[in-house]
Amino acid sequence: MRHRNSGRKLGRSSSHRKALFKNMATALLTYGRITTTEAKAKELRGVVEPLIALAQTDSLHARRQAYRLLGSHKLTKRLFDEVAPAFKGVPGGFTRVVKLALPRKGDSAPLALIELTHGEVGKLAAKLAPAAKAPKKADTAPADGAGAPAAAGEAEPKKASARQAAPKDGLKAPKAPKDDSKSSKVAGAKPKSTPRKMEG
Repeated sequence: MRHRNSGRKLGRSSSHRKALFKNMATALLTYGRITTTEAKAKELRGVVEPLIALAQTDSLHARRQAYRLLGSHKLTKRLFDEVAPAFKGVPGGFTRVVKLALPRKGDSAPLALIELTHGEVGKLAAKLAPAAKAPKKADTAPADGAGAPAAAGEAEPKKASARQAAPKDGLKAPKAPKDDSKSSKVAGAKPKSTPRKMEG
C-alpha cells in the first residue's frame, strides 16, 4: 500500500521527474500556458504555485531558492519582476488546469491545458513569450502602380508549379504516356508475358 506516499510517479525515476517538472515549469513561466497530459498538468501545479508564492516575497534568499529549481538567472529574474507582480495580493490559485476534449493521437492519453490564472494572462503570455516573427501583411500598391508588376512577377512561379496546374473545372489533367523504349533496349531483356488461363 502507498500510505504516506503522495504524488504520481508518472513511470519515471525521481531524477527524471525532477528534470521533467523543471522543464515544464520553465515552459509555463515562459509562455503562460502549455498543453500536456492531465496527470502531468495536475502535478505541475504543485511545482509552479509555490514558486509564484515564493516570488511574492522578493528577497535574495527567495531568489536563490527559485534559482535552485529553475536553474536560469534570466527566468528567475522574470519570475520575480514580471510574473509575481501580476499576482500581487492574490492568496493562491495561480494556475488553472482545463481538460481538453480530444485525447493525444497515438496513445489516447487525456490532454489538458495548464495556464496562469491572472485576468491578464493573455497579455502576460504575450509579454513573456519570446519575440516571434509577425506574419508579413501584403503591402498596398503605391499610387503610381510601380510595385504591382514586381508583386505579380513574384507570384508567377508559384502558379506554374505542377500541383497548381490542374484545370479550374476540377478535372485532372491527363498524364503523359510513359516512354517504354528505354526498357526494351536493355540488352537481354525479355518481353513481359501475360499469364495464361488454366483450362479445365
